[in-house]
Amino acid sequence: MKEGWRLLRPGDWVVVLLSALLVAGSFPLLWTGGTAERAVVRLDGRVVAAFPLTASRRYAVQGPLGETQIEIAPGRARVLSDPGPRQYCVQQGWLTRPNAIAICAPNHVSLSLSGRDPSHDSLNY
Repeated sequence: MKEGWRLLRPGDWVVVLLSALLVAGSFPLLWTGGTAERAVVRLDGRVVAAFPLTASRRYAVQGPLGETQIEIAPGRARVLSDPGPRQYCVQQGWLTRPNAIAICAPNHVSLSLSGRDPSHDSLNY
């Protein structure tokens, strides 16, 4: 293996370095999903509410276990409280990226953010 590195010439190293810089520089440009524009609240997979992320508000969803509180602030949203036992959706905190999602599975409630470009979701990260 060490002998293979010796066969590279200075021009080869320039190509390798430029390729690495191109790949590293493309991540911020190509992997941003834009800005989140709406908060979508679902109960049992059905959309029960959708709000723009321009004004602050709170919204309550009644699920099988009780009430889930959703808090929306300009540019972000979160699950404020949930009656589920493990609180995973609450622990996710503020969602700011488009297509990010917080799922409160025991209460059948989910909160997701949507933007203009629905090309990928948080499950693909």
